[in-house]
Amino acid sequence: MRTKSINKNKINVVTLGCSKNVYDSEVLMGQLKASGKDVVHEEEGNIVVINTCGFINNAKEESVNTILEYMQRKEEGEVDKVFVTGCLSERYKPDLQKEIPNVDQYFGTTELPGLLKALGADYKHELIGERLTTTPKNYAYLKIAEGCDRPCSFCAIPLMRGKHKSTPIEDLVTEAEKLASNGVKELILIAQDLTYYGLDLYKKRNLAELLKELVKVDGIEWIRMHYAFPTGFPMDVLEVMRNESKVCNYIDIPLQHISDDILKSMRRGTTKAKTTKLIQEFRKSVPEMAIRTTLIVGYPGETEEDFQLLKDWVKEMRFERLGCFTYSHEENTHAYNLEDDVSEEVKQERANEIMEIQSQISWELNRQKIGQTFKVVIDRKEGNYFVGRTEFDSPDVDNEVLIDATNNYLKTGEFANVKITDATDFDLYAEVL
Repeated sequence: MRTKSINKNKINVVTLGCSKNVYDSEVLMGQLKASGKDVVHEEEGNIVVINTCGFINNAKEESVNTILEYMQRKEEGEVDKVFVTGCLSERYKPDLQKEIPNVDQYFGTTELPGLLKALGADYKHELIGERLTTTPKNYAYLKIAEGCDRPCSFCAIPLMRGKHKSTPIEDLVTEAEKLASNGVKELILIAQDLTYYGLDLYKKRNLAELLKELVKVDGIEWIRMHYAFPTGFPMDVLEVMRNESKVCNYIDIPLQHISDDILKSMRRGTTKAKTTKLIQEFRKSVPEMAIRTTLIVGYPGETEEDFQLLKDWVKEMRFERLGCFTYSHEENTHAYNLEDDVSEEVKQERANEIMEIQSQISWELNRQKIGQTFKVVIDRKEGNYFVGRTEFDSPDVDNEVLIDATNNYLKTGEFANVKITDATDFDLYAEVL
């Protein structure tokens, strides 16, 4: 059946999963545009590229459902071609080809040149930092490394992304300069593991050096760090954070658990004592720092005692930001050999309990901000509010600052100084100074 679509040869890139996938889609779109292709992000087009996630069960399910949805649209003549790329495709290509054979072609995470060729475009090596950003104009992700060398028992990322490979500092500075020239004011540094940055290229952990170079880029006002690994954290980063106003007093450091038995089984290379000491060092070195972490509950063998220990520790640490996941039993990971012995119901109950504790902590910390002034960036307007963030908050996952739009005029992407007038557990209300 011929397509009913009037968007001839328009390529629609659909992104699922994390910020690393967002970045990869943006690079793909930049390459397509450089080859003169008409490319859009999550709009209508007669050629569809689905960038999938294969991390945990929910994400895999969403990816498969999205593929099936577009195959249905292809059958009905609404789209001509469907290509699948990304983590799910990397991890399960043979299974997908067997189960959903009418996808035009499947590509893995490292097969960008092949995907471009299938879309009638050339891979241009000289396009350092050229990408079509899909985030609001004021911030962009900067992927500083690909892959991961960590042996965490529960994680399938090395299966999908390969070994750790750092991007040279000069290439990242070039990319940051191009982003700044397009109006980006905030860089969010991402990788599977920021802590490891530079070990392969420079034979030392070089995140601090990278930050020192990035702060020199004109137009960039905030630099934020996501996904640092606790073991072997380069402490010289804290010094840069303290001395450089552009480096946000913020770190995202997934700690996963605190029971020594669970940490050992997870192969995290650390202990409760070492982790607690690291967080205390952070707070001593940069007292204003907001620490975001993520935890996993329901890992194989997690006893009521392990969980109680985790709860007590969350209460003691009082993290500014915290997210909690239930354990997902992933094939071909080390933990897959263990019995997934915590029921889904108990996993969910435990996750809810942790988030209940965090909600109270967040409320108490937010109430302390009433009457204080902060510099915020305005991300968008929603209903009667301008929605902004402080340097202590990442987009999509953290607190937001709501400013009454009926008697203030603010520009999206601009900074404003505000005074906090009220607070809930995950939102702040403010007036412009």
